[in-house]
Amino acid sequence: MTRSPDALQFRMSRRAALVGGTAAGGTIFSSLARAGTAEDAGAWAPPRKLADVEHDVVYRRDDEMVGWPHVMGYWNFGDGEILQQVRSTTTRYGNADDISHDNIGREGLGTRTIGLRSTDYGQTWQEPTIDIMDNADPTQAGVRSMDDLQPIDFLNPDIIIANSSPGFGTPEGRTLLRVSKDRGHSWGPAIDVPLDALHSLSGMNSSLIRPDGTALIWLMEVDDSGWNRHPCVYALPPGGADFHFLTFITPKRDPKGAASGVYDTTYRFGGHRWFYPRGYLLPRGRMLCVLRSQRDPRGIMWTEIFSSDDAGRTWQFLSRANDFGAPGSLVQMQDGRLVLVYGYRLAPQGIRARVSEDEGKSWGRELIIRDDGGSWDLGYPNAWAMPDGRVGVIYYFNGKDDPVQVNGGVRHIQRSIFSID
Repeated sequence: MTRSPDALQFRMSRRAALVGGTAAGGTIFSSLARAGTAEDAGAWAPPRKLADVEHDVVYRRDDEMVGWPHVMGYWNFGDGEILQQVRSTTTRYGNADDISHDNIGREGLGTRTIGLRSTDYGQTWQEPTIDIMDNADPTQAGVRSMDDLQPIDFLNPDIIIANSSPGFGTPEGRTLLRVSKDRGHSWGPAIDVPLDALHSLSGMNSSLIRPDGTALIWLMEVDDSGWNRHPCVYALPPGGADFHFLTFITPKRDPKGAASGVYDTTYRFGGHRWFYPRGYLLPRGRMLCVLRSQRDPRGIMWTEIFSSDDAGRTWQFLSRANDFGAPGSLVQMQDGRLVLVYGYRLAPQGIRARVSEDEGKSWGRELIIRDDGGSWDLGYPNAWAMPDGRVGVIYYFNGKDDPVQVNGGVRHIQRSIFSID
């Protein structure tokens, strides 16, 4: 959940010139040199591996596949306390089929959610909690709708929203919402989110509270074919009885999405543009929505940014942040810069980042946080600003030097803390 930050004076970048294409690559780079600033040339520079980085294991079990923190629920309370939920499935790591995303869990060995909590900005983590949402809040015993919760003030930092979906990403998907009043220690019952005449709704634990107290959740409609995903925003005004459709974020269909070749895969893991919407509110009032797009989830994916200047009612394309890497998690630094952190699934696999100095319009040189992944099966980060100016990030990972090697190492949860300078 993202909340309205304190007002900050954003440092805007100044570009000396626009660079036009020429027939000779050398001419392009001499033009960049004449532009006179490192920022102008930065996006063309090769990736830079960061030196000030520390990694640590947050949760690992050698008989579990643990992953997908970006969509499983992440709440940053702003005072050093962070709650992260992940999904864990018991598996044998006998062969690659055991941990295929199409097959995982079919062994019937058990799946659960794991709650991970830190109170020191992710430097250390408490003992994990199994299936945190099974801990019922007795004060919500009779709740059947959002109206039953009123009056409720979502500007209270202790109150958080979770929204997830049975049948996620399918034409049959529906979204269920839960509320916690005590920072995720206990939860109310699941509440249905109305379709409002959409075909389906998939939620991925993305929410934001506007300064006027309106709660927003980012969802996506999936059409009857399963191949068209359409991100949208639902809103609950203060005192409202239910969340309702507010707006779509992207065009209805990707105009460049058609492909004439053979594409032998399921729509769960095929090529899609614009999904996993995550909203952020910048200090000067602009909203950004970070979206994942892909042709192949094993690496051919990228991050796009859409923006809204009217409190989330209308949206327009702002930028493509990278060549490859998604989903991305956005961090607002105290000096005004934005840092986008994402999993990088092409070789050499790992975790990477880019920095924007103009509210997401353009992005600088790619930064390598780590490149020691064992396969494409990693990423899904959630990132936050550290009080000392560094960035923290939690993600799932498998290492190339892991003693267990089944298309990469054991899938587990790590965190990194790094400096972008």
